[in-house]
Amino acid sequence: MAPVIWQPDRTVAPPPWPVPPLFTALGRGVRGMCPACGEARAFGRFLKIVPVCPACAAPLGSARADDAPPYFTILLVGHIVIPLILLTQNVFTDGELAAIFLPLTVLLCLAFLQPVKGGVLGVMVTFGMMKKPEPAE
Repeated sequence: MAPVIWQPDRTVAPPPWPVPPLFTALGRGVRGMCPACGEARAFGRFLKIVPVCPACAAPLGSARADDAPPYFTILLVGHIVIPLILLTQNVFTDGELAAIFLPLTVLLCLAFLQPVKGGVLGVMVTFGMMKKPEPAE
């Protein structure tokens, strides 16, 4: 009799909350809604993600976006502001450029940070990139 080689079960159980397609979850997250169901708000405050969606019970608080939203926000704002500075550097003095583009940069960063974080949250929910709960001892 030939030996039987044990193979682990590699099937992943689907989560109990809905998992939408990538672009649906991304759009919902950018609008500040729950990426899983799109019915409830994903943010309790400006950048504070609610721990659990009240509509579909998706554990949104366990998605750890960390440094990705600020990085993507800086990348996006930089691609807007730098070309504008280069286009207007011969028209304005250095002081005028600073007076125009420093507040513009701050405002754009504040305007884009929450939608970008929501989009990152949507990607994380779609790909199941949630922090695993700690085992109880």
